[in-house]
Amino acid sequence: MTAASPPSIAPVPLILILVAVSAINPIAVNMFVPAMPAMMRALDTNQAMIQLVLSGYLFATAFGQLVLGPLSDRFGRRPVLLAGLGVFIAASVLAAAAQSITVLVVARIFQGFGGCVGIVLGRAIIRDRFERDEAASMIGYVTMGFAIAPMVGPFIGGLLNDNIGWRSVFVLQTGLAVAVALAAYALLPETHTPARETEARPTLRHSFAILSRIPAFWAYSLTCAFGTAVFFSFLGGTPFVAIDLMGLTGTQYGLYFMLVPGGFIIGNFLTARYSRRVGIEIMLIAGSLVALTAVLGMSIAFLMGWYHPLALFLPMYAIGFANGLTLANSIAGAVSVRPDIAGAASGIAGSLQIGLGAVATQAIGAVLEIARSPFPMTIAMALFAATGLTMAIWTRTARS
Repeated sequence: MTAASPPSIAPVPLILILVAVSAINPIAVNMFVPAMPAMMRALDTNQAMIQLVLSGYLFATAFGQLVLGPLSDRFGRRPVLLAGLGVFIAASVLAAAAQSITVLVVARIFQGFGGCVGIVLGRAIIRDRFERDEAASMIGYVTMGFAIAPMVGPFIGGLLNDNIGWRSVFVLQTGLAVAVALAAYALLPETHTPARETEARPTLRHSFAILSRIPAFWAYSLTCAFGTAVFFSFLGGTPFVAIDLMGLTGTQYGLYFMLVPGGFIIGNFLTARYSRRVGIEIMLIAGSLVALTAVLGMSIAFLMGWYHPLALFLPMYAIGFANGLTLANSIAGAVSVRPDIAGAASGIAGSLQIGLGAVATQAIGAVLEIARSPFPMTIAMALFAATGLTMAIWTRTARS
């Protein structure tokens, strides 16, 4: 593949392509989750090691965004995007063929590194084409579109695992990534003009030094990170709460999980429609309040002894809705503080987001193996939600 750019593309087809490339990452995160207990048995490993298949992916996603965002500021969005998709495809093949937990974890790390390219560059590409508040709306449309992936991903993954086996999940991921890479190669234009050879090209160190001195960047980025950590705490704990403690099958888990991205889609729809009208800071505070209220509701249900899947997934529907209000708006704010280094801003904000999520996922999984109770998960979710609300309130003063 060469990195030659095709002709310019209209906004609607551009958004559709960005939905496709951005969906690769959540597909890879969510589709295999119902198969985690089966992988643990097949590869003769323990829960802590199988948790690395998820958290290792997330750590690599965090690191990859930190690297790939600034690289796209230097060399352009398109060649970096195509290279990242190539890495994801190769890693997916390796994951499907893995015969040990070590090989699977390594494959997932490279999957995470390559798969994050669609998310980090999708945000930067939107900021290349649109101003701040309009960018929030466009990011809302993109995230609303690719939320379909985590909506159906766990169901498809559970169905494949229950009927064919866990390796089929990675085979399907490989095929989907190949199709997306071919579409991006054929249709996605270059939207960022790298610095000329005679000009200084931005480095990660230079970009980080600039962004670290802007309070608004940290306010937006940390709102995104702590809001998303609520979801990742759930993601790290819920396979074992739902499957081991509540006795759901992988397919049943996938069906219930559809509630979560369903709320996320509605939240993103409201973001796309109203961010320009009410302002992104108001949307951030509203979403953070909804998330904290939902976590408290989940905790109360478990304290009352209602150990039904709806006690877990109905509050997560509200949290998905809350993330729909906060994610696109916080990212739009973060990448708009310095549009000339939007790739670096997207990468650093995304790295904070996924890095904190990876820590939450691994920690929750380890604690639940000992505690065998949902309360470590709900306590962590409440702490993250409360901190996210504090950061959202900070955005109102940090910008001034």
